[in-house]
Amino acid sequence: MSFSDNQPLSAGRRWPLTIVMKIAVAGSGMLLGPVPSVAAEPSALEARYLSRPEKVTAGLTKAGEGYFSPDMRSICYQGVPEGYPFYQIYVQPFAATAPRPTAPTRVSTGRGRTTCSWFFPDGKRLLFASSHLDPAIDATEAAARRQAEEDARTGRRRRYQWDFDPHSDIFTVGAEGGDLVRLTDTPGYDAECSTSPDGRTIVFVSDRDGDPDIFVMDADGTNVRQLTDAPGYDGGPFFSPDGKWICYRTDRIEKDMLQIHVMRADGSDDVAVTAGKGVHWAPYWHPTEPWLVWTGADHSDPTRRPNYDLWIVRHAAGPTGPFRAGPPLRLTDHEGADVLPVFSPDGRWLMWTASRDDGPDGRPGASQLWVARPDNAAIERDLAPVGAAEVAR
Repeated sequence: MSFSDNQPLSAGRRWPLTIVMKIAVAGSGMLLGPVPSVAAEPSALEARYLSRPEKVTAGLTKAGEGYFSPDMRSICYQGVPEGYPFYQIYVQPFAATAPRPTAPTRVSTGRGRTTCSWFFPDGKRLLFASSHLDPAIDATEAAARRQAEEDARTGRRRRYQWDFDPHSDIFTVGAEGGDLVRLTDTPGYDAECSTSPDGRTIVFVSDRDGDPDIFVMDADGTNVRQLTDAPGYDGGPFFSPDGKWICYRTDRIEKDMLQIHVMRADGSDDVAVTAGKGVHWAPYWHPTEPWLVWTGADHSDPTRRPNYDLWIVRHAAGPTGPFRAGPPLRLTDHEGADVLPVFSPDGRWLMWTASRDDGPDGRPGASQLWVARPDNAAIERDLAPVGAAEVAR
């Protein structure tokens, strides 16, 4: 089963921690040029908080984990091209006046597992992680192709998993491709990267100390410092708009049960925002409002299929005192997976990865990127205030 079918997360060392960042489902097709926008009729709940969602990617086997350029004229994301088994990094135009799929440009090398694209604040370069320097890349690709062929022959749809590829390193590249620069070369997994608001610091995830933890380094790859060191997985970090806080996901309390945490930019004052039997991940800051959005699902009932949707909270994150958050507000309730939400730099758009098109078998089809305008007034009206010690469950 695929993650888009909202199944519980699988366990094991190769579990979908980064399910979490890569949603994999069936689908195919080639994008030959601009195509008409595709919109999905919202439910009553979604219509309360969002404009009608519009699909903005098409033509790749699947696409997701998208981010806006600082000027909002482009988006970067990862997509699986036709005939290749692994995600690559793409950039394509974004028109706020009429969001729709347009032809993407690949900026990664075209080989290896790639992930976690991110624009530097000047918009001239991107970050991403890639395993294209794997010395056994031919064998790695061949094994993945054989598995895909076997699954196609048998009709099997696998639960998605993301390997912590030990050959994954962090690179920068020009926003239109070219001028590839390697930033990390330590053995092990280095990925899940983004920058501070001023572009001087990169926050990333590495398992160089034995398990995935959060690190920071200067923008040129020097001066590496470790921020978390708890057993388990810590990942998916993002700086707050003022650069003073970092939100991330972790399973340090219960294996495979991801929860949202926030800490100061130096790793101090770590606070759990969520807890319990839910799975919460992919937190992201609103650029101007005191809001934190993420993906969550209830896993308390093993007989029910978890439904991954978007949730948002109001927070208090001042220069002093602990980070505090109020109870969460649900933004989506579509039967397919809604994951990896991000706000545009001006806060007027919400983009996320979703499986809102039906596949040929009637089940949710390929994951793609969708956008909608959030109704900030409605969200502000319905968000609960920040309490003294409230934790979402």
